[in-house]
Amino acid sequence: MEPEIIIAILLGIIALVLITAYVCFRMAFYVSDKRKKRNQAMPLPVGKEYAQYLDMIEKWQQELQKREYEEVSIRSFDGLRLYGKYYEFTPGAPIELLFHGYRSTADRDLSGGLERCARLGRNVVLVSQRGSGKSDGNVISFGINERKDLVSWTHYLIERFGDDVKIFIGGISMGGATVAMASALELPKNVLCGVIDCAYTSPKEIICKTIKGMKLPVKFFYPFVRLGAKIFGRFDLEEASPLEAVKNSRIPLVIIHGDTDTLVPCEMGERLFEACTSAKKLYIVPNAAHGLAYPVDPDGYVRILHEAETEWNL
Repeated sequence: MEPEIIIAILLGIIALVLITAYVCFRMAFYVSDKRKKRNQAMPLPVGKEYAQYLDMIEKWQQELQKREYEEVSIRSFDGLRLYGKYYEFTPGAPIELLFHGYRSTADRDLSGGLERCARLGRNVVLVSQRGSGKSDGNVISFGINERKDLVSWTHYLIERFGDDVKIFIGGISMGGATVAMASALELPKNVLCGVIDCAYTSPKEIICKTIKGMKLPVKFFYPFVRLGAKIFGRFDLEEASPLEAVKNSRIPLVIIHGDTDTLVPCEMGERLFEACTSAKKLYIVPNAAHGLAYPVDPDGYVRILHEAETEWNL
């Protein structure tokens, strides 16, 4: 075979690999500015499992819109401007940083979290993760970069409110995974506890589950997804994972999951709990689908967090 033909074939293969990796990157990690605006206009979750809780969620969101807040922002480690909303219920009270899920928004995912924090006597920052809301960025990294953003937010709170400020960190779905992965980083001593709601065990595992759910061959497509993340997103999907992070967690963790979660199976939350080596609590909410643990059982949710505060003297 002529060298020119061999080179042409190799270039064709490389082009095909790069195109496939780019398509996977766009599908899994990229958020266009147009989509960011569209997500802002989708405040309520959809699906039959959410139907009976929509009135409750809508009420929380309406109350959220009425509450006064202060817009706050930080600069990320890689130069993005990230935004949040600070809600103060009691001056000087502990502050909880709350992180939303994949391709979602703070207002959509965290209105119940705001209500929950009010019951616990905590002030709140609802964080718009990179690629969401007003925050810069168009790449979602499944918690890989977001965990570093979380650490930056804690330093902002200390600079803003003083060395004695008490900080809690909480998140739902990818936000919970962000909290789990950040728990192994060098967090300030002010960070007392993490609340992990319906988080996955690793970016790889949840992506492979999604590929399988699309009836596509996992072993073929996952390498292209990872390659797309590396080349076009500039991060490695396997750089960190919640499961590995909780083995080295520097803070106590409360892990919460619904037992009818089909998006992120409950067994992932149970595995995170089993792997965690810090002080820990597990609360499984019966008949709660993905992200519905608090709407299904708000009193139980608050009770387990009260118990953690008392037991760990937070």
